[in-house]
Amino acid sequence: MKNVFYLAFLSLLLVACKDNKQNQSDDQHQNHKMEESNSSSKKTLSPHKYAMAMIGDAHIHIDYSAPSVRGRIIYGGLLAYGEVWQSGAHNATWLETNKDIILNENLLKAGKYGFFTIPNKDKWTIIFNKNWNQHGKDDYNENDDVLRFDVSPEISEEITEQLIYKVERLDDKEGIISLSWEKVTVSFSFVL
Repeated sequence: MKNVFYLAFLSLLLVACKDNKQNQSDDQHQNHKMEESNSSSKKTLSPHKYAMAMIGDAHIHIDYSAPSVRGRIIYGGLLAYGEVWQSGAHNATWLETNKDIILNENLLKAGKYGFFTIPNKDKWTIIFNKNWNQHGKDDYNENDDVLRFDVSPEISEEITEQLIYKVERLDDKEGIISLSWEKVTVSFSFVL
């Protein structure tokens, strides 16, 4: 009788331990799911990015936040034609050069500049503004523009899902800056 009681006690103890381990495992699984859910909700929709290159002894650096298309109509939809755009998400995109460069036959002195555009179907206005540190276009003031010129956009059938800037070296004295998003690419060359 003593042995039967002892076996029954051990059986109950094993079942209790097994249930406790299962509950702990379920809790850990639920916590892991919550961590996954929290980390995916923290995923940035417009991550911070940069593009840079050395052209001769000039260092060109572009800093921006890269929004995605996500099925939206961008130009003429999310971004109205004919209005100033900070050419990225969140804070204004900025460009910095450690050397003077010539853009569209105009001098851009070494320094850091807000980079804005005015998109249109047939032409885009490229803008370099002395106020580089601003949120979006909230503080944009045309009186702070140091350089403006127009370029023609290139239209593609393929979609560039996430905004991307490139600084490409052609040789030691010349390079190209481009931005691509949705079906549009805008580019312009510069020389030292």
